[in-house]
Amino acid sequence: MNSALTSVFLPAALAIIMFGLGLGLTVADFRRVVVYPKAAFTALACQIVLLPLICFGLVLVFGLAPGLAVGMMLLAASPGGTSANLYSHLFGGDVALNVTLTAINSVLAVFTLPLVTNLAIAHFQGGSGQVGLQFDKTAQVFLIVLIPVAIGMAVKARFSAFADWMEKPVKILSAVILLAVIAGAIVKEAANLGDYIASVGLITLVFSVISLTVGYWAPRLAGADPRQAIASCMEIGIHNSTLAITVAISLLGSTEAAVPAAVYGVLMFFTAAAAGALLRRRAVRDADVPV
Repeated sequence: MNSALTSVFLPAALAIIMFGLGLGLTVADFRRVVVYPKAAFTALACQIVLLPLICFGLVLVFGLAPGLAVGMMLLAASPGGTSANLYSHLFGGDVALNVTLTAINSVLAVFTLPLVTNLAIAHFQGGSGQVGLQFDKTAQVFLIVLIPVAIGMAVKARFSAFADWMEKPVKILSAVILLAVIAGAIVKEAANLGDYIASVGLITLVFSVISLTVGYWAPRLAGADPRQAIASCMEIGIHNSTLAITVAISLLGSTEAAVPAAVYGVLMFFTAAAAGALLRRRAVRDADVPV
């Protein structure tokens, strides 16, 4: 891809997306973890530790090519996507918990995403000359993820009405940016697209289903109530594919590593909707059972 696109446009695009996320957050969203300690810590442990381990196992079982394997691990290390809040609301989840998890995950991803990505590159591409996310690239992740979120939160705190007015346009712009990024990757890799989909279609589907399942049942087994478990299900089950695509293309310089996130970014909306419908039906059925 054109160097100006990868070095300027994509980081700027991600910064806009993260700024939009910040517009919907307040300091209270971080403090709220004390209100939901069991559900929050269980969900974060699954997101940060369990899912990357599960993804690593899947990559080994499916025998992916090194670039695609790194892309899958990058996807697993990405925090929850902003769509999780909407899905949680639609299917009866605790949206306040979603907002809290999104806020904390956005901060933690600055540290965990480069760590998981570098470990994946060392394992799968150790002899291929890949350098991964070195200090300067890790600093870029900090700058284009955490700083825009902080600025968005500052705008929200100081100019609440303006922040509320800006949220919708920024979300629309974010969706347009994601489509543009995916389209650019498709154009560049058009010759390999069929092979890529054949290679990662099934694994991304399996990973999506496992993410949603773990996201619901881990908190439930830890004692969280159904609404909190649904929130966790959506937060953990809907990864931020935009972040994974942008990091793969702009920081790793690999459209191949962006393919799993691009395929997953389409599939997850269907699997999340199916999971939400099943969980809502389960909640209705349980409510009808006399105690």
